[in-house]
Amino acid sequence: MTATPRLRIAMMLESDGPGGAEMMVFRLSEELRQRGHTVIPVGPANGIGWLGDLFRGAGVSPEVFRIRGPVDPACVQGLVRLLREKQIDAVHSHEFTMAVYGAAATRLLGLPQVITMHGGLRVCKALRRRVALRWAMRNSDHTVMVSRATRRQFATELGVDEARFTVVPNGVPVGGGTATHVRSEFAVGPADCVLVAVGTLETHKGHRVLLEALARLVSRGLRTPWKLIIAGGRGGDQHETLLQFVEEEGLDDRVHIVTNRNDIPDLLALADIFVMPSLKEGLPMALLEAMTAGKAIIASATSGIPEAIEDGRDGLLVTPGDVGSLADALRKLLTDPARRAVLGDAAAARARQEFTVQVMAERYETLYAGSSRRKAGRANGHPVAAS
Repeated sequence: MTATPRLRIAMMLESDGPGGAEMMVFRLSEELRQRGHTVIPVGPANGIGWLGDLFRGAGVSPEVFRIRGPVDPACVQGLVRLLREKQIDAVHSHEFTMAVYGAAATRLLGLPQVITMHGGLRVCKALRRRVALRWAMRNSDHTVMVSRATRRQFATELGVDEARFTVVPNGVPVGGGTATHVRSEFAVGPADCVLVAVGTLETHKGHRVLLEALARLVSRGLRTPWKLIIAGGRGGDQHETLLQFVEEEGLDDRVHIVTNRNDIPDLLALADIFVMPSLKEGLPMALLEAMTAGKAIIASATSGIPEAIEDGRDGLLVTPGDVGSLADALRKLLTDPARRAVLGDAAAARARQEFTVQVMAERYETLYAGSSRRKAGRANGHPVAAS
């Protein structure tokens, strides 16, 4: 078996706030560094700096790009200079903007590019964006989707064959947090059953559905004491609406909505039940983190989630947006600690086999190395067979 060559990889993402794609980029980069590669993160010059701070804390200095308008040739020129200066061997571009600008820069330099789309289908709504993304795909070595469902959705929206895409599920580290601090912060009592949901405070994350389901259980006399913590990432346009609903339903003492948390492993350590009520998803990092943490999971049967959770074995799946379905599943697990334990053990076993950051990094290493060999072969006038 041929050893994977050590590469200098530019890891490019258009956003740098708290979120699943951002955390995936950081974790993948750290694992690649442990394997001997050099990773140069590249993010927006006008971002909020959250992801950059993570990299700096790990001893890595991020680079930046600047986009001054909808179409900015100067950004391409800046990327070309950066990639040449840093002697990059392969570029990994995440999401639409960097897929397109990265394709332009790597095409000029003759470098390989891998694109990963994390599930944001709204980039396909405008014709000009569909055209741009198809162009970027044609001028890149691989386009990766994080789930089979995401692959089907993008293929349909873009009008291309699914075979154009490679599927590499997200991966998460195996390791636990510590619940002591957050237990005190959120005043969790010994009898409380703690529910945790993670996701930006936007409509498609379904937090309102979760709150309505819990309010329904309270109105129907559920006696199990519980507390809910929603870790809302960078926030979102539903923040005030959710807070208003909590106040109107008299749930202020039970529901905590927080943002910009760097301690999700600690919140998962505190959790008895993890809930993902999303209306649509790719293959969310937060779900995989809850699986590796061995948590009982209730999640919507949408997009890539059923690829990770088999209903009744690794967790409970519910109809997206259906308050009644979610309330029934919540009641089952809130009142049955033994069932929670069985589901949590099964989720952990599956995640450690299929969804770790090590497995993810190995799959991307194969794509980088194969792309680099093909580029080198073409540059030397010797065609190299695709791996």
